[in-house]
Amino acid sequence: MITCPTGSDKGSPKDLNYPSMAANVTSMNLFTINFHRRVKNVGLANSNYKALISTNSKVDIKVVPEVLSFKSLNEEKNFTVTVDGRDMPEGISHVSASLCWYDGSHNCIVRSPIVISSHGALLFSYAFSILVFATSLSCKAIDSEDRKTYIVYLGSLPHNEVFSPLSNQIGILERVVQKTSAANFLLTSYKRSFNGFAAKLTEQERERLAGMKEVVSVFPSRTFQLQTTRSWDFLGLNQTAKRNATVESNTIIGVIDSGISPDSESFNDEGFGAAPKKWKGVCKGGQNFTCNNKIIGARYYTDDGASDAIGHGTHTASTAAGNPVKDVSFYGLAQGTARGGVPSARIAAYKVCSVSGCPTEAILQGFDDAIADGVDIITISIGAESSAPFQQDPIAIGAFHAMEKGILTLQSAGNSGPEAGSVSSVAPWTLTVAASSTDRRIIDKIVLGNGKTIVGSSVNSFKLNGTSFPLVYGKDASSQCVDSDARQCVAGWWHTEARQAGALGSILNTSKPDVAFVVPLPASGLGSQDYDVVKSYLKSTKRPRANILKSEAIKDDGAPVVASFSSRGPNQIVPEIIKPDISAPGIDILAAYSTLAPITGSTQDKRRVKYSILSGTSMSCPHVAGVAAYIKTFHPDWSPAAIKSSIMTTAWPVNDTKTSPAEFAYGSGHINPLKAINPGLVFEASKEDYIKFLCSVLDEGSVRLISGDSSSCPAGSAKVSPKDLNYPSLAANVNSSTSFTINFHRTVKNVGLPNSTYKANILSSSKVAIKVVPHILSFKSLNEEKTFDVTVVGRGIPEGSHVSASLVWTDGTHSVRSPILVAA
Repeated sequence: MITCPTGSDKGSPKDLNYPSMAANVTSMNLFTINFHRRVKNVGLANSNYKALISTNSKVDIKVVPEVLSFKSLNEEKNFTVTVDGRDMPEGISHVSASLCWYDGSHNCIVRSPIVISSHGALLFSYAFSILVFATSLSCKAIDSEDRKTYIVYLGSLPHNEVFSPLSNQIGILERVVQKTSAANFLLTSYKRSFNGFAAKLTEQERERLAGMKEVVSVFPSRTFQLQTTRSWDFLGLNQTAKRNATVESNTIIGVIDSGISPDSESFNDEGFGAAPKKWKGVCKGGQNFTCNNKIIGARYYTDDGASDAIGHGTHTASTAAGNPVKDVSFYGLAQGTARGGVPSARIAAYKVCSVSGCPTEAILQGFDDAIADGVDIITISIGAESSAPFQQDPIAIGAFHAMEKGILTLQSAGNSGPEAGSVSSVAPWTLTVAASSTDRRIIDKIVLGNGKTIVGSSVNSFKLNGTSFPLVYGKDASSQCVDSDARQCVAGWWHTEARQAGALGSILNTSKPDVAFVVPLPASGLGSQDYDVVKSYLKSTKRPRANILKSEAIKDDGAPVVASFSSRGPNQIVPEIIKPDISAPGIDILAAYSTLAPITGSTQDKRRVKYSILSGTSMSCPHVAGVAAYIKTFHPDWSPAAIKSSIMTTAWPVNDTKTSPAEFAYGSGHINPLKAINPGLVFEASKEDYIKFLCSVLDEGSVRLISGDSSSCPAGSAKVSPKDLNYPSLAANVNSSTSFTINFHRTVKNVGLPNSTYKANILSSSKVAIKVVPHILSFKSLNEEKTFDVTVVGRGIPEGSHVSASLVWTDGTHSVRSPILVAA
């Protein structure tokens, strides 16, 4: 039996535990309304939600409590919303507001509209129905506008304890959209490490925001792409290398990628202690995801949890810091011990990518959290198709604020090579990594019916049962590629098309024969010269036949050579900064992989593996991240610039006559981990140095917002040039065919021997004269700094050409090399 309460216990319709809140008040009177609500936690077991009210000045709204903390699933919490107001006019006038509960991933998880209307007693039912109808029409009109996702970048967070980034962002947004709609259009708030937000905006709203003095930039969200054992031995960092194990175990690498596979043996936490005390992050990996003492943190900004459904993030994370795992291979290929550069380091995974790509707003969320969580190094193997101005590049923005906190960011150069100017990572505070080969190369062999063997490139785990099969040309394949006749298809048919045509294998004419990719059927990639040999054979006989053998690993004595796909300089945003900075192994890299991910792009390929072979600057980037972490274990107090300098100035010089200029392919050279921990001298650069650099490319107002202080840019003759940044490499552009004199000013810090003397040596062509003043640097103590000037004089360089040189400081023990590049 149900008994209805009476008297003071009698309820009100507004007390129903309804997702929205509405009440009517008597017009022209003061009012206070209380809404009681209860919510159940169906998200993460351990979670905190904070209340945010979006309203106007007509009412005051208070939520008690403001924070809901849950310890388990299905736990319930109560809260009360109190609305105070006055002087509501007669009729159907109303005030709209909204309550959003935000969680740690920045998103408005639970939104409840709040509507207060005034009425005459006889009009209640009619007035409320009109209100609901009118609200629906209003929402429809807003939704029908052409809105796109934009990032509104506001620079550094103010140094003010009472400052609320989220309230500030809502306030800015309310100046261009209806106040009651601001929370609806706010997608993401960046408030832990820097200031900004992502929102749905019309073009007119974007323009109005861009014109506000407190806004650095407003730019559209873009979709970035992933840049997809033996390598560490090739670099000299073998398992017996000198290590600082205790410090290494307290080092945290933040991997911003496609997630991670916590069940991989590469991330087993056996022997690991608790997470470092400095760690401020959490494990929010979603369902069926568990962190451990190796993977100490996980967050995701997509809809499907932090688990890796692509394989890319697992591969990069294990390359940087995976545990040693013996006897792994890809179907017998590249068998050995898979391990990362710093196997004792911890990993924090930030999933910003799904199968559809990596949106700008998610990338910024990953940086915002990684910086605040307390990682030591950030590796991000993600890039755009082209470079963008720093204030519109989410990775440059995130890396800048990471640098402020002493965190070095490493980014892949991109896979758009060998076209000139294709490098997309161009910020000087980011270490940009190109891809090169190791001394192990994966090949396959094509055996033609005439007995000739041609070496091709693929990661082919299949062995055809037979000695040879009929061979047909691709353009004829539609009629001849059937099981009873042709078994090999050539030319434009590849993978899925070949399989659908009934082929057992395929041969491709590729522009990048130096790279092998995992294939879903017996297949091989050939350069144009070898491909023409196959075509000539096919035309020379009535019954051409061929076989594709299973891939094998061979020794490549010519390594390292930059990969054909690796993006090249020059830097299209600031030519005075050479990009990429360094090269590292990025071809045929065996590392951990996700068993949730397909190993090829073919839907018919059902194979799943724990370890796979991938190529790309995505693979080279975590190699350098591992080295950066390795250096930090020996020098925990070194700045990001010092670590970057040690990597660049100790790199192996590369004399690649096929790549000109080599600096646009390799940067300072090929990474040398063991030398990098003892570079002798380093080129330091602080936040203030980068601010001066930004003064040369941005207006003073934007620079102040980015820096978060009252930085002023020098004017007139005191204005700095981008080439004056204390960068380890030296570059300048000059007018073609005219005489020039260029001056570079640099400062180095002694981190080698207390009493040491370095002498300058110049390696150059006769096209320029280079002078270093002083040419001897004498140090009396560690951390002492000395300045020097490099003057380059030339008679003129033809347009589109360049002159390369290098400066090497040596004390008999250390060699500190800086490339010099002058381009017309």
